[in-house]
Amino acid sequence: MPMLRRIVIVVFLFLYQIGFSQQKSYRIHTVAFYNFENLFDTINDPSTNDDEWTPKGEQHWTAKKYQQKLKNLTRVLTEIGKPENTNSPTFIAGSEIENRGVLEDLVKQPQMALQDYGIIHFDSPDKRGIDVALLFLNKYFSPTSYTNIPLRIYKKEVQNQELVSSSEDDDEVVQNTYDNRVFTRDQLLITGFLEGEEIHIIVNHWPSRSGGEKKSSPFREAAGMLNRKIIDSLQKINPNAKVITMGDLNDGPFNNSIKKILGAKAQKQEVPEFGIYNPFEEMAKKGLGTIAFRDSWDIFDQILLTQSLIKSDYSTYQYWKAGIFNKSYLIQNSGQYKGYPKRHSATEVGFSDHFPVYIYLIKEAK
Repeated sequence: MPMLRRIVIVVFLFLYQIGFSQQKSYRIHTVAFYNFENLFDTINDPSTNDDEWTPKGEQHWTAKKYQQKLKNLTRVLTEIGKPENTNSPTFIAGSEIENRGVLEDLVKQPQMALQDYGIIHFDSPDKRGIDVALLFLNKYFSPTSYTNIPLRIYKKEVQNQELVSSSEDDDEVVQNTYDNRVFTRDQLLITGFLEGEEIHIIVNHWPSRSGGEKKSSPFREAAGMLNRKIIDSLQKINPNAKVITMGDLNDGPFNNSIKKILGAKAQKQEVPEFGIYNPFEEMAKKGLGTIAFRDSWDIFDQILLTQSLIKSDYSTYQYWKAGIFNKSYLIQNSGQYKGYPKRHSATEVGFSDHFPVYIYLIKEAK
């Protein structure tokens, strides 16, 4: 199929969606986030707590299981955003990634290799060594800069709340007892050009709810403050900066870290200049979710956008719509966790305990 035909598609936009009453042609790009849930290789890394994910570990994580995990992820990642966009996502942000090596194995999978994805990844100070990263289609996006920005949290700065940890939580925060610093994932900032238009992307995996939502909330509020600071700095340089921040925030759209700290709004018309729009808040109100716990759903996985990306002028790339990718093959169809995301079990290599999320960016084709 000719490239022009692949990247210029017909999107039917009705009057109630973006104010056009006629059929038009648009360029379209999918932006996706997925918590890969324990994307570990089989090699024991003595510098991290990865013993569970080795052939002799609790998960009996063999090369065969690892390869099946890569195949499962490939299926999901190459299908997110279809059928509105026939291409694979232009951007795939991910979390719970052990190292760059597993990403290199992932993009070498046959279906992924056909797409030619670039990788941006840094190691984080997380105890288990799980990181965030960005995959991007080289033919559409050209990164110009990228950096990992540490989330520096000190126990005294969260009102002397008891440090929370739990051996049952896969991504616990870690305290340095010498200076009371709490270590967690860095925030990854990437700047580059999407078909000639500058765009900024922040990839997140905020501190977990280990020890309980209330006790751990200050850590995620600190993550929200860092996120807001990054966005403010970009907007100070360019008031029209197009910023997408996304990830597993371990908070839902109504929690303080997102509603108060980031100031995210559910309605486009409520978003002030330099403000942030959260298309997933309305989904949460409808009872939709990306993760389930004790039969209660929430949307921890979110993609938020600055006001500069929700304008009605489609002469440049703008937000169109968002979704949760929850196809039937991603759902557990039996047992205690029927209806939940289909994660790894003792008898089956699953996908993840989260559903992926995505948005579309569109621009009128000329």
